[in-house]
Amino acid sequence: MKQTRLKAKDLNKELGLELSKKDQCILKEDSYKILYINNEPCFFYYNNKPVPTLKYLQTHERLKKITVDMGAVKFVINGADIMRPGIKEIEEGIKNDEFIVIIDQNNKKPLAIGIAQLNTEEMRKAISGKVIKNIHFVGDEIWKHD
Repeated sequence: MKQTRLKAKDLNKELGLELSKKDQCILKEDSYKILYINNEPCFFYYNNKPVPTLKYLQTHERLKKITVDMGAVKFVINGADIMRPGIKEIEEGIKNDEFIVIIDQNNKKPLAIGIAQLNTEEMRKAISGKVIKNIHFVGDEIWKHD
């Protein structure tokens, strides 16, 4: 596994964070590129774009949300794409191809990160079909990195 130490000030610019010089930032590369901040996996790279990990999103709000019903949870955490009938709430301002977090209706906890296939208005009008491509979910390889 390749490891590269990064400067906090560079990450602050790239990711819009507020890290200090004391924060330890390491990019680890194997089958995934994962950015660790103070030994926590905080971002992974998808098509060379930084995306917050689910573990990071448990304590930080960085992405727009889609809420799914409890019946969809078992499918989402097994890597299924998100279909329109399982969606209960759609946050305003979602754009096509934007990274979004999928949360469950009862606990409001992050379950997966996906890429919107439609914008907010198109999702609301749709009655069936795939609306979000699932790229990272609870229990996947990125989740298991520590």
